[in-house]
Amino acid sequence: MSPHQPGRLRYTSAGNRPPARARSVSEEKITDITIIGGGPIGLFAAFYAGMRQMSCQIIDGLEELGGQLTALYPEKYIYDMPGFPKVKAKDLVSAQVEQGLQHGAEIVLGQKIMHLQQREDGIWRLESERGTEHLARTVLITAGAGSFSPRKLPIEGTERWEGHGLHYFVKDTEVFRGRRVLIVGGGDSAVDWSLHLEHVASHVTLIHRRDKFRAHEESVRQLMSCGVEVELFWEVGEILGETHIDEVEIYNNRTNERHRIAVNELILSLGFHADLGPIKTWGLDLQGGSIKVNSRMETNLPGVYAAGDIVTYDGKLKLIATGVGEAAIAANYAKTYIDPHSRAFPGHSSDQG
Repeated sequence: MSPHQPGRLRYTSAGNRPPARARSVSEEKITDITIIGGGPIGLFAAFYAGMRQMSCQIIDGLEELGGQLTALYPEKYIYDMPGFPKVKAKDLVSAQVEQGLQHGAEIVLGQKIMHLQQREDGIWRLESERGTEHLARTVLITAGAGSFSPRKLPIEGTERWEGHGLHYFVKDTEVFRGRRVLIVGGGDSAVDWSLHLEHVASHVTLIHRRDKFRAHEESVRQLMSCGVEVELFWEVGEILGETHIDEVEIYNNRTNERHRIAVNELILSLGFHADLGPIKTWGLDLQGGSIKVNSRMETNLPGVYAAGDIVTYDGKLKLIATGVGEAAIAANYAKTYIDPHSRAFPGHSSDQG
């Protein structure tokens, strides 16, 4: 199902909204649960909210649903989702959109929430950077790592190559077909892209500044047994070319040996700088760059929940698979907050009668 299917879902963008008018209290539109973040965790929370017959709204600052999966690596395979031996990020998002929006959740894209305040009557007021106001009985924050920007090389002038062979994300693998590709990094993204592009590019080289990887062990085993050229203890020293990258000089950080390799495309998978942005001003109990929650995914603010990569608790693992479980917990306990007579456990979706 397309999220733009007419007559089924309502989208609101920051630049296309009806003129504001005064409303009486009785006319106010108050949503049972407003979800901040339209990635896989927020989408699954919307599904569960619908199962509990809660009116639901998803708000995201991006112009598309899917969060990082859509914005950063739609063509990347994901291997650790139950039921999928492997699935492209964009296909997972498509399935989650169909599942998450089937109960008619309202989608608001292109609006970044700046302020979160509770009124005297207990209703939460959310205000975007453009002054748009949303009212909710409960709020669920599923904003991933918050706002993020890629880590860059500590080399002067690197920015000039952005758009001319230097990449931080892979949104279209066809860009790399038949090309000589150099990938820098030692995490899951670097290893996964090496394995994926081996069958697309004419040649793939991966360099990593250490001999220890942060990727899953099985992925590293596959990397070491495939046709990708892997060079350990090597780093980028200089990027060379005229209007497009032609060569990259790399150096060994133990011996300082240097040499140049022919490169058409350079992918930097060095991680991201994450920032909670305005969320830091909402009065939430924070630990580092994360929101502290209890076992019910409750924050320190009444009626405000959080789930996914943005939360922390003892034993937290930042995986989509754990995040969707947290989303279900949060949505079900939000139901009990709205209606204290309801049960947190709704029964199994396969139950009959």
